[in-house]
Amino acid sequence: MVSRVPAVLLRHRIRIEPYLADSAYGPQYGPAAEDVPALVDTSPRMVQAPDGRKVTAAATFIAYPDLVCPPGSRVTLPDGRTTTAITVAHHTAPGLPVPACTEVSCE
Repeated sequence: MVSRVPAVLLRHRIRIEPYLADSAYGPQYGPAAEDVPALVDTSPRMVQAPDGRKVTAAATFIAYPDLVCPPGSRVTLPDGRTTTAITVAHHTAPGLPVPACTEVSCE
């Protein structure tokens, strides 16, 4: 049985600065996670933001299921672009032979 997405599928490396909160000086981020294994797809797609708006995600990636990347996190993609996480979905299927992963859609 597969418990998490296989490392061989996570061909890209990204950088994530997890969103903490807004302050009087703007968004605050936690320490950056460097060289995070991911599989990045830069095909645009429509997603629903946490506030209900429908927005176009410029990139989506999957990573290990224990990824820490709350909405609002700053993500640097393999091509050097910096973007913001819009939605985060943790996919699990206990008892089934499919991999668990985290899917993040970015602006």
